[in-house]
Amino acid sequence: MIRITELAQEQVSRVVRSGDLAVDATAGNGRDTLFLARLVGPGGRVFAFDIQERALRQSALLLGENELAERVTLIHAGHETMAAHIGGPVAAVMFNLGYLPGGDHAITTCPERTAAALAASLELLRPGGVVTLVLYPGHPPGKKEREALLEYCCSLDGAAWGVIQVRLLNRRGAPPELLVLKKFTDIS
Repeated sequence: MIRITELAQEQVSRVVRSGDLAVDATAGNGRDTLFLARLVGPGGRVFAFDIQERALRQSALLLGENELAERVTLIHAGHETMAAHIGGPVAAVMFNLGYLPGGDHAITTCPERTAAALAASLELLRPGGVVTLVLYPGHPPGKKEREALLEYCCSLDGAAWGVIQVRLLNRRGAPPELLVLKKFTDIS
């Protein structure tokens, strides 16, 4: 089975190196945070954002179990605030949108805040870096968020950004989708 989250990690693993800065814009249960912490190595740093304390506790527990907590800064704030927390260029930013698995489904990411976070991500991203967005259009807020992000991505300058969309065509309903944005190294 093809998993969209694994495809996102595959794209990120192509650009993140030991010593890099990376962002998990939606910490959730900490899986992407842990993945990024392994990639950046002992000299790197991961900034992980979530608005839910429960998500940050779960992420901290997972990082502690894997002895990688020292590589991560957990931030109890919305991802749209990332520019206020991160100073240097980052190699990658990962978004896994929607709601916290096993959590309150009424608490979801929303188009306006995610679009602001994406804009901040693009400003922070170094040349050659990537942003991944896992979209969940199977619930009403997720569908609106998908539409807004697709519109935003379609408006980006094609000379500066490469944007791909991955969809599972033979799954029923509205399966998860992936957007990958790459900042070209030869931006003039």
